[in-house]
Amino acid sequence: MIRIIVSILLIGAAIGAATFGMLGLQGKMSRKPPFELFPDMDRQAKLRPMEPNHFFANGISSQLPPAGTVARGEPIQTTAGAVYGFEDSPVNTGFVAGTTNFVELNPLPVTAEVIAHGHDRFDIYCAPCHGKLGDGNGITKKLGVMPAVANLHDKRIVEMTDGEIFSTVTHGKGLMGAAGPLLPATDRWATIAYLRALQLSWLGSTNDLTAEQNAALK
Repeated sequence: MIRIIVSILLIGAAIGAATFGMLGLQGKMSRKPPFELFPDMDRQAKLRPMEPNHFFANGISSQLPPAGTVARGEPIQTTAGAVYGFEDSPVNTGFVAGTTNFVELNPLPVTAEVIAHGHDRFDIYCAPCHGKLGDGNGITKKLGVMPAVANLHDKRIVEMTDGEIFSTVTHGKGLMGAAGPLLPATDRWATIAYLRALQLSWLGSTNDLTAEQNAALK
């Protein structure tokens, strides 16, 4: 029994010494390269741009995208022109460029197609809590998961700038999670366009109609 215990201790000491010898002391200065158990992607096999590469028929590493490829860097078409995702622009941030002031209006051209797309996104991401009518009576409230949900027709929210709503949707607020990682900026703006249409359907009146529209209504 004693021999077994001694053997176990010796084996443990040997393993400990080997581990210590391979890893060394943290913070110790040395000119020798460290021993890496898990190099991960520190030294990955890669190709540098325009390097010769005999794998491809034209002999170079950099290749054109295959036909039909959807680029991640396509610009967003706004009312002010084309904007890329890395630019300091209201369509990306919700703020007036170079300031901390929320942009007043939706920077996307608000078309029937944009509103329809926003309707689809609203029903998926907003309606479970706020309800399809936006009145705060979604399924999460009915089940008691979130007893207090904002009514999107409240004066406070109706009077918010589009940029502030975009910021809230992007970063979340209170129990509301951030939709920024889930929805592209264009989807968030489309959802806001639909929300404005939904609010108008509740709070609008015949005084908002033109004479021709009033005549058609009558």
